[in-house]
This record gives sequence, C-alpha cells and structure tokens, in this order.
Amino acid sequence: MAIKTNIEDFLDHLAYQKRYSGHTVKAYRTDLLAFADYIEVFYETIALQEVTRRMISSFIADQAEIGIAPRSIHRKLSAIQSFLNHGMKEAWVTQNTAKHIQRPKTSKHLPKVMRSEQIEELFSPDQFTNDFEGRRDHALLAVFYACGLRRDELIELKSDNVDFSAGQLKVLGKRNKERILPLGASVLKLIQDYLLERKEVEGVADTPQVFVTAKGQKMYPNLVYTIVKNYLSKVTTMEQRSPHVLRHTFATHLLNEGANLQSIKELLGHSSLGTTQVYTHTSLEKLKDVYKQAHPRSKK
Repeated sequence: MAIKTNIEDFLDHLAYQKRYSGHTVKAYRTDLLAFADYIEVFYETIALQEVTRRMISSFIADQAEIGIAPRSIHRKLSAIQSFLNHGMKEAWVTQNTAKHIQRPKTSKHLPKVMRSEQIEELFSPDQFTNDFEGRRDHALLAVFYACGLRRDELIELKSDNVDFSAGQLKVLGKRNKERILPLGASVLKLIQDYLLERKEVEGVADTPQVFVTAKGQKMYPNLVYTIVKNYLSKVTTMEQRSPHVLRHTFATHLLNEGANLQSIKELLGHSSLGTTQVYTHTSLEKLKDVYKQAHPRSKK
C-alpha cells in the first residue's frame, strides 16, 4: 500500500475515532505529506514497509539544514512516530523505525505576557463601540483573559455552554476533554449585553456558537486573530499580539496572585503539569527584574 494512502487512513482515524480537531488533523497532514514527498523524491519509494530509520533521520536532518525551526522539526517527528505506531496496530509495518531518533535541541522561549496595567487599559470602556461589533469584541476579549481559552475553544463555544445562574462556562478542549470554568459577574454582564445585540443580527438564529460574525455566522480563526491583534496593538508594542498571549497572561497573572500550579493546569486544560510549569519561569523572570531594579546590591 502507498504511503499516502496509509496517511489518509491514519488521518481519518484521528478525525473520526480519536476526534482530533480539524486544525490538528490539518497539521498532521501537512507534516506527513511533506515526509512522504521527501521519501518518494530522494529514495524513490512509495511503500511504507520500505521506510527505514535512515530515511527518517535523513528527512529530519534535511529539515534542519533548510532552516526549519527545532520545535517544528519536533512536531514533524512526533507526527511520523504516531503514524508508524498506528501502522503497527494496523499491521502495515512490523516496527516503528522513527523510534529513538534524536531530536534537535530547542531553545526555551518563555511565554509573552501583558502587564496588569496594559490589561486595565485594554478593558477600558472607551476602547469599544456601543454597537454589535464593539460589544462582541469586548465580551470576546474578556472571555479570553478571564478563562484562558484557546482560540478554537472560543470559536466553538455554544450559547448553552454559558450558565449564567451558576456563573460557569463549559468548555470542550483538546481531545474532547470537557472542563468547567468560573465566570466573574463583570464578564457575565459583558456576555449578556453582547447576546442582546446578537439577537438583532440577521440570520443569527441558526448559529449555535456564542461569538458570530456581523453576518450572523460562526467565527473563523483569522477573524478572531485579527480582532485580538487590533485591540492589543492599542495597548502594547509586543511583537506577538495573538489570542494565545491572553491565555499566557491569564495563567501568569493567576500564578503571580498566588494560585497553585495544579489549579492553573486544570483551568488551562493541560494534560500534564510539566506543560503548565513554563509559567513558573515567566514569574521568575519578573522576580529577577524586580530584584535588579530594587535591590541596592543587584548591580554590584
């Protein structure tokens, strides 16, 4: 069977059996087809059972040579390993030839976060217009910062996921993991005000998602990114101005205010505490800055 046929079978397994998001399946497809093209061009084979450890190592080395970032190479190798693990279960191959291949070293990039005063400025009432888009954008940004949602989680948020009486939000995260998040009174009020405006949008009755376009349709990733970037650009000169910055800021501000790491892990929907621990490094950097500015012997 040809490698690309195996890949499509694997992607169907991720989409329909494992219930991975469309974004994740698309990333797997891009990485695996790039690998298949490389094998076909340089080794003149299209059969999965003929793929050797040397071929995979060569692909990884080639990616590094053309300047692909180490983190992207890690992702590509993980995709190949997962694909071959599935191949073993399906009896396409007898072993995972990608196992134990050395990964390139990655530099640690600390999450970029906004300062508290920037957040205060971001949510100043004069930043938003009193129409549908202004109320939507205000509520959208507030939910991002108040709950630390991923972009896809916010897009898929449905009206019945908001429990106004209990002050809670039900979120469906990665791999269909559900979590319940608390919502403060001010954020609930912003959502309520927006939903009143939303009722007046033509055609919106058939759209179950909370956040919709001006035409009453489900939001799409580029629109959400553009909205967040435009508002963040008003209050910060940070190079990165994406929804994930608000997620990082949510987690870091909680940690700075005394929240324990396990609680932050649950709120973010991380599967591993190790993923959440990156925020302790962010807070440590803040402490270093405070020390350098305030301690009388920090410069001696």
